[in-house]
Order: sequence, then structure tokens, then C-alpha cells
Amino acid sequence: MKINKTYFIIFICILGIEISIALFLKSGFIRHTFGDFLATILVFSFFKTFSKMSSLKIAITTLIIAFCIEFAQYFQLLNYLNLNQFKLLRVVFGTNFSIQDLMAYTLGVITIYFIDLKLLHNE
Repeated sequence: MKINKTYFIIFICILGIEISIALFLKSGFIRHTFGDFLATILVFSFFKTFSKMSSLKIAITTLIIAFCIEFAQYFQLLNYLNLNQFKLLRVVFGTNFSIQDLMAYTLGVITIYFIDLKLLHNE
């Protein structure tokens, strides 16, 4: 397995930003919307670090994962599975469904996909 160093660096940088947002911001646009935008870039970058799948397949997979997590919030899956007492799961999965989050995920995937195509010269 070959590691894509460019995407690994992007992944580590975005992970650091996401952790900082989670630790230091409790509300607002950066925490709720921009964090979701970055989350899809984080997932895309993680997949690109280790996978030879096409960028389009990774983008679609990333968006499906993000939407599934958001709809799990809508259906209160953590409550249903009696897992809402675990703070890490609440941070990862979130607690409130939002159409804005779906838009942020979509814009994040579109952004990283076009960066991948135009600037990083991948397929």
C-alpha cells in the first residue's frame, strides 16, 4: 500500500484544525457550519491518502457518509442505540439535524474534488 503524502499532510492539517475547533469553539458559524465543511475535506483526504479509487468515487463516498451521519442525527440514532452518553460519539456524529449541514458537506466535497482535479492534478 502506497501513501499519498500530499493528502496525508492535508488530512493531518485539517484534523488539527477540526480538533482545535472542537476544543475551543462551542458555538457559531466556524463550529457548526465551517467545521462540517472541513469534515468532508478531512474524510476525502483520508481516503485519498490510502486509496487508489478515483476522486469522483471518493467524493461520492464521502458525501454519502456525511449524509448518513446527518440523517442518523435526524432519526436520533445515538439515543435509539442508547449511546448518547458517550461524548466522543456525540462529537463525531453530532446531535442535531440541519439542512445547513447537508449544504456544508456538499460544498466541502465539491471544493476538495475541484481542488483535487485542478490543483493537485489527480484523475
